[in-house]
Amino acid sequence: MMFLKAFVVGGLVCVVGQLLIDKTKMTPGRILVLYVVAGVVLQGLGFFEPLKDFAGSGVTVPLLGFGAALAEGTAKIISEDGAIGIFTGPLTSGAGGIMIAILSGLVMSLLTKPKAK
Repeated sequence: MMFLKAFVVGGLVCVVGQLLIDKTKMTPGRILVLYVVAGVVLQGLGFFEPLKDFAGSGVTVPLLGFGAALAEGTAKIISEDGAIGIFTGPLTSGAGGIMIAILSGLVMSLLTKPKAK
């Protein structure tokens, strides 16, 4: 049953993104930022944890989960180190995702040949 919940909720997240692309003039980059910020806001207001408990990877894998991880890490570091955590928290909690993105980009740049437009 958990797989079905994750599929449905993750699919709804994707449908909203596709509707934003089709029905508005928002670019994919702005939608990406919107999803990350939405994850931060949901985490900050306390709505992300119940949603995560219900849908699991349906909300943690998309960009909502990355935003929530940034907010959670920032709150944790602020409680431990004070105001400096505003700057160090997102980097600490998001380091894994950032590193995967960098390594994936490197591997793809080595495996593919760019084409002129």
